Formats: sequence, structure tokens, C-alpha cells
Amino acid sequence: MKESIRQNLIDAGCDDEFIEQFDACSCDIKQCEKMLTAHRKELLDEVHEKERCISCLDYLVFMMKKEGSV
Repeated sequence: MKESIRQNLIDAGCDDEFIEQFDACSCDIKQCEKMLTAHRKELLDEVHEKERCISCLDYLVFMMKKEGSV
């Protein structure tokens, strides 16, 4: 595997196990694409969960200000 690809996977939050599996299937472009798409979905799910948490905190601050608690 090219070092630039390995570094990109690391930068994308892929762990060693994922990188090894990706390297093992590197001759099958469809399988590689499938793995990257699945990892992207996991990352996006995490982003959405964090956005939900932020919205909850924003709402709490809003309600506390509205009630004069802050």
C-alpha cells in the first residue's frame, strides 16, 4: 500500500484493523469502495449524534435564559 493512502486512512480515523483489511482487498476496487463508504457512514452517524447533543445543550441554555435561571 502506498504510504499516502495509509496516511489518508489514518487521517480519516481508520484504525489498524481497518487499514489491514483495506490493504488485503486492495486488488478489489469494489470491496475497497464498500469499506470506505461504510466507514464514511459511521463517521457521519457520529457527527449527527454530536449535533443532536449540541442541540440539546442549546435548548437547555435557551430554556434557562427564558426562565431567568442563567
